[in-house]
Amino acid sequence: MAPMFLSNFFENPDRVIRLWEIAQSSFWPLLEGALKFSIPLALISFAIGLMLAVLTAVARLSGLWPLRLLARFYVSIIRGTPLLVQLFIIFYGLPNLGIVIEPFPSAVIGFSLSVGAYGSEIVRAAILSIPKGQWEAASSIGMTYAQSLRRIVLPQAARVSIPPLSNSFISLVKDTSLAAVILVPEMFRRAQEIAAFRYEHLLIYVEAALIYWVICMILSFVQDQIEAKLDRYVAK
Repeated sequence: MAPMFLSNFFENPDRVIRLWEIAQSSFWPLLEGALKFSIPLALISFAIGLMLAVLTAVARLSGLWPLRLLARFYVSIIRGTPLLVQLFIIFYGLPNLGIVIEPFPSAVIGFSLSVGAYGSEIVRAAILSIPKGQWEAASSIGMTYAQSLRRIVLPQAARVSIPPLSNSFISLVKDTSLAAVILVPEMFRRAQEIAAFRYEHLLIYVEAALIYWVICMILSFVQDQIEAKLDRYVAK
């Protein structure tokens, strides 16, 4: 069946030429959506989410039970509900309370909260992986808990958490496609608009998927380089 499909496909040169022209004309709008919206959205959300993740992880390990309870509630509610639902609540639900947020900021809020919740568990695990002797050594030279955390523990935990956090960022780049449902003109939204106009859904969506794949391949290469550089400082 597949060979017959391919045979029929290539027997129609006008169809092939039309598809090639559509692929060429749609490439730059799709890439523009990725460069102007998808990647910036991922970078901004990841930066804010990472700060939120560190604060939440520290709160989870705090000796103050209200902080621990608040952090656990935040992580639980974000991890326990779909990201798509969270975006709908922020963009479509909050206006019922008189809170109207533009599409791009709504996406940043939603993705940042998601990164913060999932990233906090990564950071918390990284902090817990640091030997207790590091805490004791810092305390023995007169450092407070906050100083020990900032100067001794967090720098070591950062190296441990970079690989899983890098994976989270790569996943976030792909998840930005969900922002299409709240009208952010990122790459997948552009793909939907072009496909609806050209009536070539398979071609356009495959083209968008290939662009996502190339971007993620580049990010994976950067991740490998960072991890290799960090391995130089690890005792073998």
